[in-house]
Amino acid sequence: MKHFLLALSCLCLFTSAARAIPEPPNLILILADDLGWADLACYGNTFNETPHLDRLAREGMRFTQFYAGPVCSPTRSNLQSGQDQARFGITQHIPGHKRPFAKLTDPAVPHQLPLEVETYAERLRTSGYAAGYFGKWHLGGPGFGPQDQGWETALEAKGHTQSSEISGTGKDQRTTDYLADKAIAFISQHKDHPFVLQVSHIAVHIPLSTTPELEKKYQAKKPMPGYPSNPQYAGLLEELDQSVGRIVQAVDQAGLAEKTLILFLSDNGGIEHMQNGGIVTSNKPLRGEKGTLYEGGIRVPAIARWTGRIPSGSECTTPAITTDVYPTFTELGGAIASSPQPQDGVSLAALLRNPSAKIARDNLYWHLPHYHHSTPASAIRQGNLKLIEFYETDTVELYDLKADLGETTDLAQTQPAKAASMRSALAEWRLKVNARMPVPNPDYNPARADELAGKKKGGKNADAAE
Repeated sequence: MKHFLLALSCLCLFTSAARAIPEPPNLILILADDLGWADLACYGNTFNETPHLDRLAREGMRFTQFYAGPVCSPTRSNLQSGQDQARFGITQHIPGHKRPFAKLTDPAVPHQLPLEVETYAERLRTSGYAAGYFGKWHLGGPGFGPQDQGWETALEAKGHTQSSEISGTGKDQRTTDYLADKAIAFISQHKDHPFVLQVSHIAVHIPLSTTPELEKKYQAKKPMPGYPSNPQYAGLLEELDQSVGRIVQAVDQAGLAEKTLILFLSDNGGIEHMQNGGIVTSNKPLRGEKGTLYEGGIRVPAIARWTGRIPSGSECTTPAITTDVYPTFTELGGAIASSPQPQDGVSLAALLRNPSAKIARDNLYWHLPHYHHSTPASAIRQGNLKLIEFYETDTVELYDLKADLGETTDLAQTQPAKAASMRSALAEWRLKVNARMPVPNPDYNPARADELAGKKKGGKNADAAE
């Protein structure tokens, strides 16, 4: 009897301990393309209508200082790898574009993320996760797609409309709906065991288009003062919002809300100006746009919901970055690395539970040694101070983001010691990650410096290819 009672006691303790171990959550990342920090209603926009994303913010956490890379492929690279994109040289969109007569020659961009990188999908699959990827990849062509990087169910998509042959519905289908359909089917198929899902939208990237109904709706709407209020942009954004709403609804209807972390991000800041003079959006009060290292190019909207775990209606002001997604997901999923590789992000798991929690990080870094909507540069954020180093002019700019969100007052001359210290720290970091640098261009021609290779000034907008 004594042995029986001891065995029973041990069994009870084991059962209790097993119950105490939280079940690994499902993990969903929804990535927008070129969505600016100031574009969502829950971030203060009064022209665009985003009710589903607003609801996600009310039911979860809204980040006010979340960062990404300055353009597409760099962010996608650091999301998949947890490493800064400078380690791979993917510091511009693949394949990039060249300005053959600019003052500097920027480094060539590799055409793919190395296959030896262990993506977060590969890590999570070691813990039994099913992995699904739908949408834009932009990290390599055949042989280097998501299915080659651990995503067992993968489907790439391009453009804002899918033809009837691709959609399989017998009619053309808007890509936002098409990706939602694929995501919902994946959730239904894997709802009984842990899954990781990434939905990478093409919206709201140029060239802009939307449905006739939505375009008409926003053409009739009163513009927001000081904001471009572009009807096609607003309509495309509402399509994106509806897609997010459908995915969230599928999670809720499957009874998975308390078992699923949903994270919504943009891959970089919004594009304000096209080369043909068209106005897309505005990142104000932030300065700059996609392709720059000012806040408008790298600060992005970010919303996280995990019912019962993330405080409803909470706001997180701690700076975070897309490199953090990898360690956050792999920690929550209990995934162990099967290959040694650097880790540049930090887990946000503690912040998701408590937006006031502290995370172990001192600095954030960016490296954009290319001509885009600015000239080649690097940047470092240290506390509330941010320094940008420009290579054409060999100069730096220093801003206090807490006091000067719009980066209007350069403090480099009034705080030279701090500027020098941060510039030195930035140089040390570039050496650590083996960042590739621009070099003087022997073909420099000031009169033709802004020409793109193969295009004369004023030619077709290159941003449409990014």
